[in-house]
Amino acid sequence: MSQTVKAIAESINIMGKRSGGAMKERNPAPIQEMAKEESKAGAAYLDLNIGPARKDGTELMPWVVQTVEAVTDTPLCLDTTNAEAMAAGFKVVKNRANAIMNSISAQPERMQKLIPVAAEAGCNVIALLWGPEGMPRDSNERAAMAVDLMMALAEAGIPNEKMLFDPIATPITLGADQIASGLEFLSMLSDIAPGAGSTVGLSNVSNGVADHLRKYLDRTYLIMLMKYGISTAIVNSYDAELMAICKGERADLVNMVHGMMDGNDPGTAGLAGTALEHYKTYKVLSGQTVFSESWLEL
Repeated sequence: MSQTVKAIAESINIMGKRSGGAMKERNPAPIQEMAKEESKAGAAYLDLNIGPARKDGTELMPWVVQTVEAVTDTPLCLDTTNAEAMAAGFKVVKNRANAIMNSISAQPERMQKLIPVAAEAGCNVIALLWGPEGMPRDSNERAAMAVDLMMALAEAGIPNEKMLFDPIATPITLGADQIASGLEFLSMLSDIAPGAGSTVGLSNVSNGVADHLRKYLDRTYLIMLMKYGISTAIVNSYDAELMAICKGERADLVNMVHGMMDGNDPGTAGLAGTALEHYKTYKVLSGQTVFSESWLEL
């Protein structure tokens, strides 16, 4: 059986063209269409991202939840930086035990506000490795934050099995070091938090890159994460090739990239098409080739 990753579909977002306007106008139709499209594409969860929603979050989040739940049974992932809006959303979620809270970071204020909400809801929690000082510098800082979050969640009665640790994907435009640190953290996770899952906002890796090139980075990065057992990922479910990788349908490409991660370089001579794209993209994401937007042409 090929490895699979549960896709958390990312497109119902206050910043999205279709969904953003619909949220502002409280127009359910575009949001419901998208919920059905993402579910049909194979999403295991639907991320509902209302952003900071400072003015009307406590009213908007429940509205989005009920709008989506009216047309699909796909479990929800509630996504907002507004703790009050998060709490209001979880009050109306039908299937709270299967839902995900996105996210609780390693910042004391956020932990104090949201851990009780998650404990009461009995939901899954994305434990975001972002601390009071912001971005962790390396895998050791990520591990320390993960322990802090795990202890605080466990104290509230949330078991490891309900935790999804997010090491934070950083844009390749900032270099490959942080990407390597995130992967290194994932290799340590089963020792830090036995039974816990993992996730990542996949498209962060291609942030700032020309739109037509982003999918190549996202797809190869997902395969790299799979080597360390990533259990879920926040993805663009409208990318059919990316969804095929999530569903375990690209074993040959997965095996090639994982082989390269083990030091077995197949060389480019026998490669063409998608395999060559993944080969060149892996070289960039692993820091063996310096990133430039012409990496696929070199």
